[in-house]
Formats: sequence, structure tokens, C-alpha cells
Amino acid sequence: MSQPKTSVTVSVSQNGPYVVTGGVALAEQVIATNAEGESESWKEGRTYPAQQRYALCRCGNSAKKPFCDGTHAKVGFDGTETASRERYVDQAKSFDGPALVLTDARSLCASGRFCDPNGEVWHQVARTDDPEVKATFLRQVNNCPAGRLVAWNKTTGLPVETELPTSIGLIEDPAEGCSGPIWLRGEIALLSADGFAYEVRNRMTLCRCGASKNKPFCDGSHAEIKFRAT
Repeated sequence: MSQPKTSVTVSVSQNGPYVVTGGVALAEQVIATNAEGESESWKEGRTYPAQQRYALCRCGNSAKKPFCDGTHAKVGFDGTETASRERYVDQAKSFDGPALVLTDARSLCASGRFCDPNGEVWHQVARTDDPEVKATFLRQVNNCPAGRLVAWNKTTGLPVETELPTSIGLIEDPAEGCSGPIWLRGEIALLSADGFAYEVRNRMTLCRCGASKNKPFCDGSHAEIKFRAT
């Protein structure tokens, strides 16, 4: 969780867009639900032509979403970064189980709701000695786009992460009737407007509605304001 595995970089510009370099793939990632309306899995939506460099809107007001069109300057967008710069493990609370440990950095929540089905992951961790519960638990935890939740192997002390392709997702949430954050997948480097290198992680979500109080990361505000990117 410390060194990027590719040359892809996302740079936060001061009160402006996210500048993406490295020719990384960009596509909608849609939250699919089960019969009860619970978040169940991911399906890919619209894909965008490959570009070596592009700028993604983070003020929420561009007329050319997901790309920036300069509107942030016209509306006086304040994109001040307020998120903690501590390592994930130093922000997270731990929940111990017989086979796995769950860590939870609540401030990173992007309201994906994959944690909720089957009695919630915070209760499931206590039954991870049951193979069926363990498999369900790991699926739900690893579907958390923000990486708020991480499962750890108690024997090795290492995270149990699904390997994700190095790519950027634009989350769509039909069940909530809104568009979600920008999803950085597969250990993409993230640089702040002042040059600080955030911890490289397998899963991170960045605000694109402009309303997060934990910039540059998503805090679920898109769901409250019913942000739409289309």
C-alpha cells in the first residue's frame, strides 16, 4: 500500500480538476443490486476513448462531465483539501475475528453500501471461521470502492485484497438515483495540490460533486445532494 505499481498519476489542481496522466482506462462502474435493493456487485457501463492525459471535473459543475470545462473558475470553486494525511492504518478502527481482522476508516466512506447485506460486515467478522461467512465477508469488504474497509489475514498480517486493474471508474448508483465518486483502482498515485503524495492504495474514491467535506476524498455527500453527472 505504499508504492504505485504503474506510472499513472492523478494530480489535484488548486481549486480545479484532477489531472490524470499515464493513459489509464476510464469507464463508468455501476452499482448493481439484488432483489432486495442491496448493493451486490459491480458492472461496467460506458467506456471512454483512451487518452494519455485528461482533466476530470471535481467541482461538479462542468457541462462536459466527466471532463473539466473550466467552470470551476467561473463558480469560484473552493477545492481546499481537508482530508487526513495519515496512513490508512493510523486512521482505521479494528474489529477482531477468529480468522480475519476488519479495519474501518469511517471518514473515507463513499456510501457504496456493500457493507450492509447479510447482517453487516462488522458482525460477520466475528464468524470468519465459517468458510461460507468468510467468503461473503471478503466479497463485501473488497467491493467497498473507497477502501474504507479492509480485511486482514491474522496469520500473515497482510491485507486480503482483490487485485484490481489499474483503471479509473466513474461510479453510478441507480438505486440511489445519483452519480457517485471517481474510483481510483489498482494502486494509482495521488498527488495533492501542494505536492504531497497520498498513501498509494488499491481502492480510493475522489469527490466529483464538489460537496465533500473530506476533499479530495469522497464522504458520501453526492447521495445527500443527489448529484447527477449525466
